Amino acid sequence: MPDSTPSKSGNVRVRFAPSPTGFLHVGSARTFIFNWLYARHNHGTMVLRLDDTDVERNTDASVQSIFEGLRWLGLSWDEEYKQSERLALHRSAAHAIFASGLAYRDFTPAHAAEGEASSSQGAWLFNPGLRELPREESDRRAAAGEPFALRYRVPRGEGRMVQFHDAVYGPMSKPADEIEDFALLRSDGNPTYHLSSCVDDADLRITQIIRGQDHLTNTFKHALIFEGIGAAAPQFAHLPLLVAPDGAKLSKRKHGPVVSVTTYRDAGFLPDAFINFLCLLGWSPKDDREFLTLDELTSAFTLENVNRSNAVVNFTEEDPFDAKAVHLNGEHIRALPVEELSARLQPFFEQAGFSASPEKLLAVTPLIRERIKFLKDAVSAADFFFLPQLAPYDPAELIPSKGGDAAMARRVLQTALEILPATPFDHDSLDQALRTAATSLGLKAGPMFQPIRVAICGRKNAPPLFETMIVLGRDVCLARIQQAESKLGSMV
Repeated sequence: MPDSTPSKSGNVRVRFAPSPTGFLHVGSARTFIFNWLYARHNHGTMVLRLDDTDVERNTDASVQSIFEGLRWLGLSWDEEYKQSERLALHRSAAHAIFASGLAYRDFTPAHAAEGEASSSQGAWLFNPGLRELPREESDRRAAAGEPFALRYRVPRGEGRMVQFHDAVYGPMSKPADEIEDFALLRSDGNPTYHLSSCVDDADLRITQIIRGQDHLTNTFKHALIFEGIGAAAPQFAHLPLLVAPDGAKLSKRKHGPVVSVTTYRDAGFLPDAFINFLCLLGWSPKDDREFLTLDELTSAFTLENVNRSNAVVNFTEEDPFDAKAVHLNGEHIRALPVEELSARLQPFFEQAGFSASPEKLLAVTPLIRERIKFLKDAVSAADFFFLPQLAPYDPAELIPSKGGDAAMARRVLQTALEILPATPFDHDSLDQALRTAATSLGLKAGPMFQPIRVAICGRKNAPPLFETMIVLGRDVCLARIQQAESKLGSMV
């Protein structure tokens, strides 16, 4: 593959240009991330441009969804534009192309022209009668108010090839005779995506266009437009597609909310973990690391390491998230400083209706950090720290699973009620007191600790016992043990 380093001027300028016709798709998010990493790696400029000229499909809700997703990622951009505010520039470029003879008016009725109706030559390429219409006749019909689309006059014959070099896929070429005379302006006078995109890229001095592989075929047309407006084409780099396990391109219609960035956010992914995961879909560092911080990704990112093969996102109806994404999220959670992780957990407890003070949540966070894969998991892992009363649980859970019975579990709880009021509530004191009590009862530590753990947590699977007791405090622990002992009283 060719070298993807910036031009000698060093003025790298890349852009992310979403169309606000839906939520922020994970594939679009990856495109944004790759552009951002390339810009930051090369000390360049990141441009955000809303390609919002499709007035029939654009919605304010989609605009908000895109910005919501991008802000969650936490990656800033340097310049921002709206394509709809640049229509005069697009139309001026179209008229200049027409004036140079590289475009012509197509007076075919809109309902036929927009469908690119087939001709005797097979697939629609051009309408010879209108392509060769004398300029005087074309001017007369336009002056009479006859609607027309403005089409690029793609060169024909003589073995003409349209070519460009892609930083990922290498040399690309296509016979010009296989490219239709595509529209620059529609019959209503509005510019097409092809024209607007290229004119903006030239005007904004974009040096690299990094976008999805589904745009690869469009690039032949774009190479012609750059030639038509007299601008040097940026370097193109097309990214492999994200596909489902069955090989189908990811789409909301077919695959549901799993393709939306906000689904990952709401499930409790960390932005850095999500970015890490998306980067490994179609790209890899030279040393094949998987866990990478944002700084490490920025340092390592080059276009040379982008793959050509489509990247599979593995999920099922029962398990909507790729196992690698889940694993990386857990790794990033464990790598966060406790203070930062606690702050990120706070909104999830608030949304669940818990009154979790920052101070108490900061004390709880180290106890559950190893036990959660998603931020939202913290609520179910730690709810008993914040409940005034434990949720109902089966009293049989209080009975040790190996050789225990209700009477033995009750003796354990009664012993705890006797010794805990006078035991200092620190780790070493609680450890020593309860292990000594276990010996006096002829028990090992496990059967001694289980009834107490279930009594204060309402479950067997819980954080470390002594640290949990310290956070809950003596009064809460004693009250819950007393309630559990009463439950066992009816079973003996």
